[in-house]
Amino acid sequence: AIHATEQPVLDALDRLGIPYVRHEHPPVATVDEAEKYWTNIHGTHCKNLFLRNKKGNHHYLVIAPAAKPVDLRRLNERLGEDRLSFASPERLRRCLGLEAGSVSPFGLINDSAKAVEVVVDEELFGAAGLGFHPNVNTATLEISAVDFARFLAWCGNNVMRLEL
Repeated sequence: AIHATEQPVLDALDRLGIPYVRHEHPPVATVDEAEKYWTNIHGTHCKNLFLRNKKGNHHYLVIAPAAKPVDLRRLNERLGEDRLSFASPERLRRCLGLEAGSVSPFGLINDSAKAVEVVVDEELFGAAGLGFHPNVNTATLEISAVDFARFLAWCGNNVMRLEL
């Protein structure tokens, strides 16, 4: 069944003419939990980290291959930030309209202020396909890397491509 939180994502993809393959699975909150349901999902599985700076006036959505470690200290330096850390569930809800465990670039459709900056690992743009939660952790959508780039451009948030 399609969850109410998921419908706006599917509608946006349909409007943009972006094809996707939808996979349902039990609720998963972490990459480790999700891995056992990924056998029939092709493409690169992604992790999505919602971070804030120390002052709490900048928020970042960091998207990287699930298997790649993200060094927050190094990212901090590259972004010229002061101590990045994970944002609270309240902040996640306020900025992206998402619950913890459902973090996804599709949450950007809820960021009307375009305040969240997006940091994407360069490797993802060369992937055959990518898998993301459609703002709910009981499904995964597979889309092409080219369509992912189109979706990000449509969202209008500032996007940085980095080799993480």
